[in-house]
Amino acid sequence: MRRFRRTTLLTVACLAVLVGIGLAKIISFELPIWGLLFIVFCLSLRPKRTIVLILVVLFGLSLGLWRGGAFAQKLGQIKSLSGQQVTIQAIASSDAIYSTASQLEFTVKNVQLAPDSQPLAGSFKISGFGEPMIYRGDQVLISGKIYPMRGANQARIAYAQLDKIGEDNAFMNRFTRDFKAGMYSALPEPNASFGLGLLIGQRNNLPSELTTQLIMVGLVHIVAVSGYNLTIIIRAVSRLELGSKFQRLAASLLLIAGFLLMTGFSASIVRASLVAVLGLWAWYYGRKFKPVLLIALAAAVTGLANPFYVWGDLGWYLSFLAFFGVLVIAPLVAQRFKRRPKNLTMVVIETLCAEIMTLPLIMASFGQLSLVALVANALVVPLIPFAMLLSAIAAAGGMWLTPVAGWLAWPANLLLTYILDIAHWFSSIPSIFLHRSISTFSMLGFYGAVLIFVLAIHKHRKKPATAKI
Repeated sequence: MRRFRRTTLLTVACLAVLVGIGLAKIISFELPIWGLLFIVFCLSLRPKRTIVLILVVLFGLSLGLWRGGAFAQKLGQIKSLSGQQVTIQAIASSDAIYSTASQLEFTVKNVQLAPDSQPLAGSFKISGFGEPMIYRGDQVLISGKIYPMRGANQARIAYAQLDKIGEDNAFMNRFTRDFKAGMYSALPEPNASFGLGLLIGQRNNLPSELTTQLIMVGLVHIVAVSGYNLTIIIRAVSRLELGSKFQRLAASLLLIAGFLLMTGFSASIVRASLVAVLGLWAWYYGRKFKPVLLIALAAAVTGLANPFYVWGDLGWYLSFLAFFGVLVIAPLVAQRFKRRPKNLTMVVIETLCAEIMTLPLIMASFGQLSLVALVANALVVPLIPFAMLLSAIAAAGGMWLTPVAGWLAWPANLLLTYILDIAHWFSSIPSIFLHRSISTFSMLGFYGAVLIFVLAIHKHRKKPATAKI
């Protein structure tokens, strides 16, 4: 009688959860708690036949449908308010920037509908007037017409009346603001804004011409708090000979904690941190955590925490496609080398694999194709960890050592200038940026072919005598 490995069953359960969340937007489903408990009880009996796989799929689908159904009701509540004048109270989740018509634009979370404090789910995009500045963590009263959105934010209020009713005095937010001021004090523009983009994903202050150049050469992801860049950096740290294994683990965990605090628990960094912590745990205790299971588990956990990700957050999909390239495809490519690639070479391989995995979705969604993206990433991304470190030193010098900040900042200035020059040189090449789109069918065909390829290699590696999968 056929039995399945626990890793296989857990992977299938995670994928079933994601399918259930996706279906919850179009299917109304309510499963009594005793139904889930009954399935769990059946699984605890450990049946030896294929019925266990069916029970696992049913459990995952039920859990995903149940969780997604609860959020679908909240989404319906937002849609029922479409076009209405509302007043909400919320907490700013990003620093405001000046947008069209001189409006302050920012995002908010923990939204409550005034005056009865009825909670509204998700993240809202706000733009309006009434305050000179809104910082992350500030409590804001917002009045305006609300409209549902698709993607990372669930609703938008434009031309709103803003009224700050509470300022945030948390140490980390104050430190972040001082850190930004130190960066602008130590480095000239646009290097200062670019350095902040590398460290905390703040690219709103970048000149529009520079942003266009980064898009044209496929480097805009390095100033977007890219989760897979954090994954690459952490994996590189774990390979370095930094004393004991525990010291490398501690350095990686401190790096993760610093990113989380500096970015205000940005969604992409939270996803990357979850993947990284699970991988570090397995690495430290000498366990082999299958990459596909690692990705599926992180996707299921984040999907259950916020089903809105599964329903339309393009960044969520790009993150996990990049993780697949880094954790699954890159090791397969590295094995084709006669000698094990060195740390820097491995960073290049991981970066290129992540770019290849995200390219079809980008082309299908935005209709963009950069012919120099792979070359530009190979020249730039291996240097990003050094650019981030040197930029942090420059900002610290601007904060605490103003008299010598220029001396501390010149290495960062030199490296950031090199990266921006690469973007400028490549973007000036004629016809390197094409507006080319592919169909959804072609995109799915590419990812299906990649999955079949990976499964074929996995099956080829298995020993013929084994009976497990």
